[in-house]
Amino acid sequence: MEAIRKYVCEFIGTAVLVFAACGTAVVTGCNGADPSNGGYLLTALAFGLVIVAMAYSIGNISGCHINPAVSLAMLINGKLSVRDFFGYLASQLLGGAFGALLLRVLLGSDNSFGANGLYDGSIFKSLVVEIILTFIFVLTILGVTSKKEFSNVAGLVIGFTLTLVHIFGIHFTGTSVNPARSIASALFNSDAMPDVWVFIVGPLAGAVIASCVFMIFMSEEQPAKKK
Repeated sequence: MEAIRKYVCEFIGTAVLVFAACGTAVVTGCNGADPSNGGYLLTALAFGLVIVAMAYSIGNISGCHINPAVSLAMLINGKLSVRDFFGYLASQLLGGAFGALLLRVLLGSDNSFGANGLYDGSIFKSLVVEIILTFIFVLTILGVTSKKEFSNVAGLVIGFTLTLVHIFGIHFTGTSVNPARSIASALFNSDAMPDVWVFIVGPLAGAVIASCVFMIFMSEEQPAKKK
């Protein structure tokens, strides 16, 4: 029953992320080529604010991953079981798809769904951007959730960090750092589907690198505390 509660929370959180944050990109006309466009900053804020809202609502149940890259990092760091990882993954993918479906119902099929796109038509550049942005995001999550004294502000820190990577990254790829969000946006956008793998591989690779860096260089004090 406890596992089901976690999976339901991950479903809800990812659905809200896609519906509210990607929806903001659509209704405000976010244009990555024009940072002065008001939708640019509003979209970045929407992603961060959703994380803050979900962190303080479902975070105490599931940890509020709502992102396969975050769940992978938690798996690597021993904070998530293999069974729960796949349960989270399925819940996130289904939740994202449901959020995109709600957008389609409300806004119709003739919109971008906040889909990601290659920067300058380059797979390499886009992968580099996504790996770096996800590295920053996941490393922050691992750091701020590693100590109980940070628990009260963890949601705010993570939300602000997601806002930061969106402010920088929207210009380049639309900012994914979340495979579930990218897959959901591409489900109803045929133009985005051929390149969606970039926004799966990039974030997952960034999460793996962040996990390794954290374990090697930033978690050495943990064993000492247990003695």
